[in-house]
Amino acid sequence: MRTTRRSFLQTTAAAAALTQAPGLRAQPAAGKTIRAVMQGDLRSFDPIWTTANITAYHGTMIYDTLFALDEQMKAQPQMVSRYGLSDDKLTYTFELRDGLKFSDGSPVTADDVVASIRRWAARDGGGQHMMLRVKDISKKDDKTFTIALKEPYGLVVDLMAKTTTPMLFIMRKKEAETDPMQQVTAYIGSGPFTFNQNETKQGARYVYDKNPNYVPREGTPSGLAGAKVVKVDRVIYENMADSQTALAALQNGEIDFYELPPIDLLDQLEGDRNIKVEVLNQTGNVGWMRLNFLHPPFDKVEARQAMLHLINQEEYMKATFGNPKYYKKCGSNYACGTPMENDENTAWFKEAPNPAKAKELLQKSGYDGRPIVILHATNIDFMNNAAQITAQRLREIGANVQLATSDWGGVVTRRSVKTAPDQGGWNIFITWAGGASVGNPIALAGHAATGDKGWFGWPIDETNEKLRDKWAAAATPEEQKAVARELQRNAWNFVPHVWLGQWVSPVAYRANLRGVLKIPEIIPFWNIEKA
Repeated sequence: MRTTRRSFLQTTAAAAALTQAPGLRAQPAAGKTIRAVMQGDLRSFDPIWTTANITAYHGTMIYDTLFALDEQMKAQPQMVSRYGLSDDKLTYTFELRDGLKFSDGSPVTADDVVASIRRWAARDGGGQHMMLRVKDISKKDDKTFTIALKEPYGLVVDLMAKTTTPMLFIMRKKEAETDPMQQVTAYIGSGPFTFNQNETKQGARYVYDKNPNYVPREGTPSGLAGAKVVKVDRVIYENMADSQTALAALQNGEIDFYELPPIDLLDQLEGDRNIKVEVLNQTGNVGWMRLNFLHPPFDKVEARQAMLHLINQEEYMKATFGNPKYYKKCGSNYACGTPMENDENTAWFKEAPNPAKAKELLQKSGYDGRPIVILHATNIDFMNNAAQITAQRLREIGANVQLATSDWGGVVTRRSVKTAPDQGGWNIFITWAGGASVGNPIALAGHAATGDKGWFGWPIDETNEKLRDKWAAAATPEEQKAVARELQRNAWNFVPHVWLGQWVSPVAYRANLRGVLKIPEIIPFWNIEKA
C-alpha cells in the first residue's frame, strides 16, 4: 500500500510536462521568474471561502494582512501602522500605514478593512468566536477604524495575525461585500503580487507578477511580518500531479521549488549540490481524519469512539513518510511541541490499535451496514494512502466502505456538501493542518463544535464551546494550559475528529534561490532572489 518513488522519469518527460502544457508563452527572464510545484491544484481563488492551504498560498501572494506572525510566532502590525486599546479594554483603535494601495492603484481605506473583517469573521472559526463579543466594527476616517467590544477579549490581534486558514486578507470593499457563502470573482489584491489571469491556465499553471503598486513595510522580514520585498518579476505555480515528474523537473532546473518532494527520495536530493532540502515549518503538520456528524454512523458517539481505537498512527505515518526522523505519533488534541500539548484522557491512544474494541463500539452505535463513504484524493500521497488504510481497517471490522475517488480539488468541493452520502455527501475525509494552528483551541476552525455553523464535519458539543470560551478568557498561559486539559478530556469523549500523526515535510529548491523564509503553514515568495 505504501507509495514509493524509487525511480526518476527521463529528462524529456519532465520537460514535456512544461512545454506541452496549454497556454505556454514568452515569460520574463529566467533569472526573474520562479517556477514552483505546490501541494495541489488551485481550484478556488477565494481564500475566505475555503480553508484549502493552496488557496491560502494564493491569498498571501495577492492580499496583505492587518497583522502578521513573526518568526517567534508573535503578532506584529503589517498594514496597521499603530493601534491602541482603551482603558476599559472595550475599544481597539487601528490606524493604517501610509501608501497602501490595491493592485488597481486605488487606495486601501478603512471601508475596505471593515468589510474584509466582517466577511472573514463570517467564515472563520476564530472570527466567529470574536464576533460574539464584538459590539461594532466601524470606520473613524479613511485611515482609522475601531472594534468596539461587549466584553474584554484579548485575542483580537492574535486572530487577525493567525496563519490558520482562512486568514484575514484585506480585499476591496466591493469584493468583501460578497456573500461569504459565495466566492468572489474579481481578484484585485492589496499584497506584493498581482494575479495574472491572462497567463493563468487553470489546471496547468497559475501566474503571479510583481505588484508595482505595493509599498512594503519597513524593517527586516521575519516570518510573515516585516518587509515583503519582491525581488523577482514573476512566480508561476506549475501544476504537476505526478511527483516523479516534478522531481525530475527540479533536478533538471525546469522548476525552482518543490513543496512536497517524496520523503523516500530526500537522501538522493540532499546529495545533489544543486538542490537544497530544508524544513520551513518546524512544528510540522498533523494528519486529520474528519468525521461527519450529520449522518450515520458517525452521528453516534460510539462510532466516532470506534475510530480512535481503530487507528494506528504509526501505520499512517510510515505509509507516506517512511523515515521516523520525519514523523511521530501524538495523542494530544493540541499537537505535540505546542504550549497546549497534554496527555489528558489518552488511555485509548496508549493501547491503540484495538480492532476488537473498535468493532464492539461500531456495533454498539447501531451501524446497519450502509456504505461508509470516504473521500479519496489520489494526487497527494498522504491523503491517498490514508484513505486506503482507513478503508481497509474499517472493512476488517465488518464495515461496508466506498472510496469516492477524485483529486484533492474534488474533495475540497464535495466536503462542503451536507446531504446524505448516497446523495453526494460523505462520511470521512482526510486532510492535515499545521501543528501551530492545531495547538490553538480558538484559531483552528476545526476545534469548534458549533454544528451547522462550524467547519466541515459539523460537530456539536455545548461543553466544548463553554470550555473554549473559558480558554479565551484565561488570564495567563498557565490558566490556558489547565483549560486545555479540560478541553481535551471532553474532546476525546465526544470525538470531534481523529488525528493521524504529526510530521515535518522538507521542501526542496534549487540552490540558486536565496532568502526563502521559514513560516509555519504558508509558503511565501517575496524576499527570494534567484541567482
